[in-house]
Amino acid sequence: MADQDGFLHLARPLGPAAIGAQPTTAPLRVVIQPQALFSILDHCIRRPPDQQRVIGTLLGTRSDADESQVVVHSSFAVSHTETTDQVEVDMEYQKAMLALHLRANPKEVLVGWYATSSELNTFSALIQNHYSSQGEGTFPYPAVHVTVSSQPGQDVEVRTYISSPVGVSPERAADSAAFLPIPYTVNYSDADRAGVEAVEYAKDTETRTATILTEIESLEKSLEDTLGMLDRVAKYVENVIEEEEEPSTALGQFLLNTLALAPKVEPAEIEKDFNNHVQDVLTVSYLANMIRTQMDLSNRLATAQLTMGGLETAGQTDIKEGQGDRGNRGDRRQNRGDRQGGGQRQNRTESFSVV
Repeated sequence: MADQDGFLHLARPLGPAAIGAQPTTAPLRVVIQPQALFSILDHCIRRPPDQQRVIGTLLGTRSDADESQVVVHSSFAVSHTETTDQVEVDMEYQKAMLALHLRANPKEVLVGWYATSSELNTFSALIQNHYSSQGEGTFPYPAVHVTVSSQPGQDVEVRTYISSPVGVSPERAADSAAFLPIPYTVNYSDADRAGVEAVEYAKDTETRTATILTEIESLEKSLEDTLGMLDRVAKYVENVIEEEEEPSTALGQFLLNTLALAPKVEPAEIEKDFNNHVQDVLTVSYLANMIRTQMDLSNRLATAQLTMGGLETAGQTDIKEGQGDRGNRGDRRQNRGDRQGGGQRQNRTESFSVV
Protein backbone atom coordinates (compact mmCIF):
# COMPACT_ATOMS: atom_id res chain seq x y z
CA MET A 1 0.00 0.00 0.00
CA ALA A 2 2.91 2.34 0.57
CA ASP A 3 3.86 2.30 -3.11
CA GLN A 4 0.33 3.11 -4.27
CA ASP A 5 -1.08 6.58 -4.59
CA GLY A 6 -3.73 7.66 -2.14
CA PHE A 7 -6.79 9.68 -3.07
CA LEU A 8 -9.29 11.64 -1.07
CA HIS A 9 -12.68 11.69 -2.79
CA LEU A 10 -14.66 14.86 -2.07
CA ALA A 11 -18.05 16.01 -3.27
CA ARG A 12 -18.45 19.31 -5.05
CA PRO A 13 -17.53 21.90 -2.40
CA LEU A 14 -20.02 24.50 -1.25
CA GLY A 15 -19.15 27.99 -0.13
CA PRO A 16 -20.49 29.63 3.01
CA ALA A 17 -24.13 30.51 2.37
CA ALA A 18 -26.09 33.32 3.93
CA ILE A 19 -29.41 32.70 5.68
CA GLY A 20 -32.03 31.84 3.10
CA ALA A 21 -29.48 31.64 0.24
CA GLN A 22 -28.25 28.48 -1.42
CA PRO A 23 -24.98 28.34 -3.36
CA THR A 24 -24.99 26.64 -6.73
CA THR A 25 -23.81 23.04 -7.04
CA ALA A 26 -24.06 22.80 -10.82
CA PRO A 27 -21.01 21.35 -12.58
CA LEU A 28 -18.80 23.93 -14.21
CA ARG A 29 -17.08 24.06 -17.56
CA VAL A 30 -14.74 26.92 -18.40
CA VAL A 31 -14.31 28.32 -21.90
CA ILE A 32 -11.33 30.66 -22.25
CA GLN A 33 -11.08 33.16 -25.10
CA PRO A 34 -7.64 33.76 -26.67
CA GLN A 35 -7.62 37.48 -25.84
CA ALA A 36 -7.83 36.64 -22.13
CA LEU A 37 -4.83 34.29 -22.40
CA PHE A 38 -2.84 36.87 -24.37
CA SER A 39 -3.55 39.47 -21.69
CA ILE A 40 -2.39 37.08 -18.96
CA LEU A 41 0.80 36.18 -20.82
CA ASP A 42 1.52 39.86 -21.54
CA HIS A 43 1.13 40.62 -17.83
CA CYS A 44 3.52 37.77 -17.03
CA ILE A 45 6.15 39.07 -19.46
CA ARG A 46 5.98 42.60 -18.04
CA ARG A 47 6.26 41.54 -14.39
CA PRO A 48 9.22 42.75 -12.28
CA PRO A 49 12.28 40.49 -12.42
CA ASP A 50 12.11 39.68 -8.69
CA GLN A 51 8.44 38.68 -8.74
CA GLN A 52 7.66 35.01 -9.17
CA ARG A 53 4.03 35.34 -10.22
CA VAL A 54 1.41 37.98 -10.92
CA ILE A 55 -2.35 37.87 -10.44
CA GLY A 56 -5.40 39.50 -11.99
CA THR A 57 -9.16 39.45 -12.31
CA LEU A 58 -11.17 37.40 -14.81
CA LEU A 59 -14.40 38.66 -16.37
CA GLY A 60 -16.87 36.88 -18.59
CA THR A 61 -20.38 35.51 -18.88
CA ARG A 62 -22.35 32.52 -17.65
CA SER A 63 -24.60 30.27 -19.71
CA ASP A 64 -28.27 31.23 -19.69
CA ALA A 65 -29.70 27.70 -19.33
CA ASP A 66 -28.20 26.28 -16.13
CA GLU A 67 -25.32 28.73 -15.63
CA SER A 68 -22.91 25.78 -15.53
CA GLN A 69 -20.61 27.14 -18.25
CA VAL A 70 -18.36 30.12 -17.69
CA VAL A 71 -16.87 31.95 -20.68
CA VAL A 72 -13.81 34.07 -19.82
CA HIS A 73 -13.72 37.01 -22.23
CA SER A 74 -11.14 39.37 -20.72
CA SER A 75 -8.88 40.04 -17.76
CA PHE A 76 -6.96 42.85 -16.14
CA ALA A 77 -3.93 42.91 -13.86
CA VAL A 78 -4.06 43.52 -10.12
CA SER A 79 -0.93 44.63 -8.31
CA HIS A 80 0.12 42.58 -5.30
CA THR A 81 3.18 41.99 -3.13
CA GLU A 82 4.03 38.51 -1.97
CA THR A 83 6.67 37.43 0.50
CA THR A 84 7.29 34.24 2.45
CA ASP A 85 5.20 35.51 5.37
CA GLN A 86 2.40 37.62 3.90
CA VAL A 87 0.65 38.76 0.75
CA GLU A 88 -0.78 42.20 0.03
CA VAL A 89 -3.29 42.79 -2.75
CA ASP A 90 -4.43 46.25 -3.84
CA MET A 91 -8.16 45.63 -3.53
CA GLU A 92 -9.09 49.30 -3.95
CA TYR A 93 -7.47 49.27 -7.38
CA GLN A 94 -9.24 46.00 -8.18
CA LYS A 95 -12.62 47.47 -7.25
CA ALA A 96 -12.06 50.63 -9.28
CA MET A 97 -10.91 48.70 -12.36
CA LEU A 98 -13.81 46.26 -12.03
CA ALA A 99 -16.33 49.10 -11.88
CA LEU A 100 -14.83 50.77 -14.97
CA HIS A 101 -14.74 47.51 -16.91
CA LEU A 102 -18.34 46.63 -16.04
CA ARG A 103 -19.41 50.11 -17.11
CA ALA A 104 -17.77 49.62 -20.51
CA ASN A 105 -18.95 45.98 -20.80
CA PRO A 106 -22.27 45.71 -18.92
CA LYS A 107 -22.92 42.14 -20.12
CA GLU A 108 -19.83 40.74 -18.39
CA VAL A 109 -19.55 39.78 -14.72
CA LEU A 110 -16.81 38.87 -12.28
CA VAL A 111 -16.03 35.15 -12.67
CA GLY A 112 -12.72 34.67 -10.84
CA TRP A 113 -9.01 35.40 -10.91
CA TYR A 114 -5.79 34.13 -12.44
CA ALA A 115 -2.20 33.55 -11.41
CA THR A 116 0.87 32.97 -13.57
CA SER A 117 2.03 29.97 -11.59
CA SER A 118 0.70 26.45 -11.19
CA GLU A 119 1.50 26.45 -7.47
CA LEU A 120 -1.42 26.39 -5.02
CA ASN A 121 -0.52 27.58 -1.51
CA THR A 122 -1.99 29.36 1.48
CA PHE A 123 -1.88 32.72 -0.30
CA SER A 124 -3.82 31.21 -3.21
CA ALA A 125 -6.49 30.05 -0.81
CA LEU A 126 -6.66 33.47 0.84
CA ILE A 127 -7.14 35.26 -2.51
CA GLN A 128 -9.59 32.59 -3.70
CA ASN A 129 -11.76 33.04 -0.62
CA HIS A 130 -11.83 36.79 -1.19
CA TYR A 131 -13.02 36.40 -4.79
CA SER A 132 -15.63 33.85 -3.65
CA SER A 133 -16.96 36.04 -0.86
CA GLN A 134 -20.40 37.60 -0.69
CA GLY A 135 -21.03 41.16 -1.83
CA GLU A 136 -17.84 41.89 -3.76
CA GLY A 137 -17.16 38.33 -4.91
CA THR A 138 -18.83 35.76 -7.13
CA PHE A 139 -21.16 34.31 -4.49
CA PRO A 140 -23.44 32.31 -4.83
CA TYR A 141 -21.31 30.98 -7.71
CA PRO A 142 -17.85 29.57 -7.04
CA ALA A 143 -14.95 31.69 -8.23
CA VAL A 144 -12.92 30.23 -11.06
CA HIS A 145 -9.16 30.14 -10.53
CA VAL A 146 -7.02 29.87 -13.68
CA THR A 147 -3.33 29.10 -13.42
CA VAL A 148 -1.09 29.76 -16.41
CA SER A 149 2.40 28.30 -16.14
CA SER A 150 4.76 30.19 -18.45
CA GLN A 151 8.22 28.87 -17.66
CA PRO A 152 10.88 29.79 -20.26
CA GLY A 153 11.56 26.95 -22.67
CA GLN A 154 8.41 25.05 -21.69
CA ASP A 155 4.92 24.87 -23.12
CA VAL A 156 2.21 27.05 -21.63
CA GLU A 157 0.18 24.97 -19.18
CA VAL A 158 -3.31 26.09 -18.21
CA ARG A 159 -5.37 24.67 -15.35
CA THR A 160 -8.75 25.70 -13.96
CA TYR A 161 -10.12 25.18 -10.45
CA ILE A 162 -13.01 25.97 -8.19
CA SER A 163 -12.78 25.76 -4.41
CA SER A 164 -14.48 26.10 -1.08
CA PRO A 165 -13.03 27.26 2.23
CA VAL A 166 -12.34 24.47 4.69
CA GLY A 167 -11.33 24.55 8.33
CA VAL A 168 -12.49 23.85 11.83
CA SER A 169 -12.84 27.55 12.65
CA PRO A 170 -13.60 30.76 10.73
CA GLU A 171 -10.01 31.90 11.27
CA ARG A 172 -8.64 28.73 9.68
CA ALA A 173 -11.26 28.80 6.89
CA ALA A 174 -10.15 32.30 5.82
CA ASP A 175 -6.76 31.09 4.57
CA SER A 176 -7.66 27.50 3.63
CA ALA A 177 -9.41 26.14 0.57
CA ALA A 178 -9.96 22.85 -1.21
CA PHE A 179 -9.15 23.33 -4.90
CA LEU A 180 -10.86 20.98 -7.35
CA PRO A 181 -9.83 20.89 -11.03
CA ILE A 182 -12.58 21.41 -13.63
CA PRO A 183 -12.45 20.94 -17.41
CA TYR A 184 -11.74 23.82 -19.73
CA THR A 185 -11.45 24.55 -23.45
CA VAL A 186 -9.91 27.37 -25.46
CA ASN A 187 -12.40 28.47 -28.12
CA TYR A 188 -11.99 31.18 -30.73
CA SER A 189 -14.00 32.58 -33.61
CA ASP A 190 -12.90 32.90 -37.24
CA ALA A 191 -11.52 36.38 -36.62
CA ASP A 192 -9.61 35.17 -33.54
CA ARG A 193 -8.28 32.22 -35.52
CA ALA A 194 -6.89 34.54 -38.19
CA GLY A 195 -5.06 36.53 -35.51
CA VAL A 196 -3.73 33.38 -33.84
CA GLU A 197 -2.46 32.04 -37.16
CA ALA A 198 -0.73 35.37 -37.85
CA VAL A 199 1.00 35.12 -34.47
CA GLU A 200 1.97 31.53 -35.28
CA TYR A 201 3.55 32.62 -38.56
CA ALA A 202 5.47 35.39 -36.80
CA LYS A 203 7.13 33.03 -34.30
CA ASP A 204 8.96 31.22 -37.11
CA THR A 205 10.61 34.39 -38.48
CA GLU A 206 13.67 36.16 -37.14
CA THR A 207 12.01 39.58 -37.21
CA ARG A 208 8.93 38.26 -35.36
CA THR A 209 6.69 39.87 -37.98
CA ALA A 210 4.08 38.42 -40.33
CA THR A 211 2.23 39.85 -43.31
CA ILE A 212 -1.52 39.64 -43.67
CA LEU A 213 -2.43 37.04 -46.28
CA THR A 214 -4.93 37.67 -49.04
CA GLU A 215 -8.03 35.53 -49.44
CA ILE A 216 -6.43 33.35 -52.11
CA GLU A 217 -3.28 32.91 -50.01
CA SER A 218 -5.38 32.06 -46.96
CA LEU A 219 -7.29 29.47 -48.97
CA GLU A 220 -4.04 27.99 -50.24
CA LYS A 221 -2.65 27.86 -46.71
CA SER A 222 -5.80 26.16 -45.43
CA LEU A 223 -5.61 23.52 -48.15
CA GLU A 224 -1.93 22.89 -47.38
CA ASP A 225 -2.72 22.50 -43.67
CA THR A 226 -5.55 20.10 -44.46
CA LEU A 227 -3.30 18.00 -46.68
CA GLY A 228 -0.66 17.97 -43.96
CA MET A 229 -3.16 16.74 -41.36
CA LEU A 230 -4.38 14.02 -43.75
CA ASP A 231 -0.80 12.86 -44.29
CA ARG A 232 -0.21 12.75 -40.55
CA VAL A 233 -3.38 10.71 -39.97
CA ALA A 234 -2.46 8.33 -42.80
CA LYS A 235 1.01 7.86 -41.31
CA TYR A 236 -0.48 7.15 -37.88
CA VAL A 237 -2.87 4.54 -39.33
CA GLU A 238 -0.01 2.85 -41.20
CA ASN A 239 2.10 2.71 -38.04
CA VAL A 240 -0.77 1.16 -36.10
CA ILE A 241 -1.36 -1.44 -38.81
CA GLU A 242 2.33 -2.33 -38.87
CA GLU A 243 2.33 -2.48 -35.03
CA GLU A 244 4.92 0.27 -34.79
CA GLU A 245 2.69 2.44 -32.62
CA GLU A 246 0.21 1.69 -29.86
CA PRO A 247 -3.41 1.93 -31.07
CA SER A 248 -5.83 4.28 -29.36
CA THR A 249 -9.50 3.40 -29.19
CA ALA A 250 -10.57 6.98 -28.53
CA LEU A 251 -8.53 8.30 -31.45
CA GLY A 252 -9.85 5.59 -33.75
CA GLN A 253 -13.43 6.39 -32.82
CA PHE A 254 -12.79 10.08 -33.41
CA LEU A 255 -11.31 9.38 -36.86
CA LEU A 256 -14.25 7.13 -37.72
CA ASN A 257 -16.77 9.81 -36.76
CA THR A 258 -14.83 12.41 -38.72
CA LEU A 259 -14.69 10.29 -41.86
CA ALA A 260 -18.41 9.56 -41.55
CA LEU A 261 -19.09 13.28 -41.98
CA ALA A 262 -17.23 13.40 -45.32
CA PRO A 263 -19.62 13.48 -48.33
CA LYS A 264 -19.48 10.62 -50.79
CA VAL A 265 -18.42 12.72 -53.79
CA GLU A 266 -15.90 11.99 -56.49
CA PRO A 267 -12.78 14.18 -56.59
CA ALA A 268 -13.64 15.32 -60.13
CA GLU A 269 -17.03 16.55 -58.94
CA ILE A 270 -15.44 18.43 -56.06
CA GLU A 271 -12.97 20.11 -58.42
CA LYS A 272 -15.77 20.99 -60.83
CA ASP A 273 -17.93 22.51 -58.08
CA PHE A 274 -14.96 24.45 -56.76
CA ASN A 275 -14.15 25.88 -60.20
CA ASN A 276 -17.80 26.81 -60.72
CA HIS A 277 -17.83 28.58 -57.38
CA VAL A 278 -14.69 30.52 -58.28
CA GLN A 279 -16.25 31.53 -61.60
CA ASP A 280 -19.41 32.69 -59.84
CA VAL A 281 -17.41 34.77 -57.40
CA LEU A 282 -15.41 36.37 -60.22
CA THR A 283 -18.62 37.11 -62.17
CA VAL A 284 -20.23 38.79 -59.17
CA SER A 285 -17.08 40.82 -58.58
CA TYR A 286 -16.99 41.88 -62.26
CA LEU A 287 -20.67 42.93 -62.22
CA ALA A 288 -20.16 44.88 -59.01
CA ASN A 289 -17.23 46.76 -60.54
CA MET A 290 -19.27 47.49 -63.69
CA ILE A 291 -22.17 48.86 -61.66
CA ARG A 292 -19.81 51.02 -59.66
CA THR A 293 -18.25 52.38 -62.86
CA GLN A 294 -21.65 53.11 -64.42
CA MET A 295 -22.81 54.98 -61.33
CA ASP A 296 -19.64 57.03 -61.24
CA LEU A 297 -19.95 57.88 -64.94
CA SER A 298 -23.63 58.84 -64.55
CA ASN A 299 -22.80 61.16 -61.65
CA ARG A 300 -20.03 62.82 -63.64
CA LEU A 301 -22.31 63.37 -66.68
CA ALA A 302 -25.05 64.88 -64.53
CA THR A 303 -22.57 67.25 -62.90
CA ALA A 304 -21.15 68.27 -66.29
CA GLN A 305 -24.63 69.05 -67.74
CA LEU A 306 -25.49 71.27 -64.80
CA THR A 307 -22.22 73.16 -65.12
CA MET A 308 -22.45 73.67 -68.90
CA GLY A 309 -26.13 74.69 -68.70
CA GLY A 310 -25.31 77.45 -66.25
CA LEU A 311 -22.54 78.80 -68.48
CA GLU A 312 -24.81 78.91 -71.57
CA THR A 313 -27.56 80.81 -69.71
CA ALA A 314 -25.08 83.32 -68.42
CA GLY A 315 -23.65 83.84 -71.96
CA GLN A 316 -27.08 84.41 -73.50
CA THR A 317 -27.92 86.95 -70.82
CA ASP A 318 -24.69 88.83 -71.48
CA ILE A 319 -25.42 88.87 -75.25
CA LYS A 320 -28.95 90.18 -74.73
CA GLU A 321 -27.68 92.86 -72.38
CA GLY A 322 -25.04 93.84 -74.93
CA GLN A 323 -27.64 94.05 -77.70
CA GLY A 324 -29.88 96.17 -75.49
CA ASP A 325 -27.05 98.54 -74.76
CA ARG A 326 -26.20 98.87 -78.43
CA GLY A 327 -29.89 99.56 -79.22
CA ASN A 328 -30.06 102.23 -76.60
CA ARG A 329 -26.91 103.83 -77.92
CA GLY A 330 -28.41 103.72 -81.43
CA ASP A 331 -31.60 105.42 -80.24
CA ARG A 332 -29.59 108.13 -78.55
CA ARG A 333 -27.57 108.69 -81.70
CA GLN A 334 -30.79 108.88 -83.78
CA ASN A 335 -32.26 111.44 -81.40
CA ARG A 336 -29.15 113.56 -81.64
CA GLY A 337 -29.28 113.28 -85.41
CA ASP A 338 -32.90 114.33 -85.47
CA ARG A 339 -32.22 117.34 -83.32
CA GLN A 340 -29.24 118.36 -85.41
CA GLY A 341 -31.15 117.83 -88.70
CA GLY A 342 -34.11 119.88 -87.46
CA GLY A 343 -31.81 122.72 -86.47
CA GLN A 344 -30.13 122.78 -89.84
CA ARG A 345 -33.48 122.79 -91.66
CA GLN A 346 -34.63 125.55 -89.41
CA ASN A 347 -31.52 127.59 -90.11
CA ARG A 348 -31.92 127.06 -93.80
CA THR A 349 -35.50 128.24 -93.63
CA GLU A 350 -34.60 131.32 -91.71
CA SER A 351 -31.80 132.12 -94.07
CA PHE A 352 -34.10 131.81 -97.01
CA SER A 353 -36.65 134.17 -95.46
CA VAL A 354 -34.08 136.83 -94.76
CA VAL A 355 -32.86 136.77 -98.36
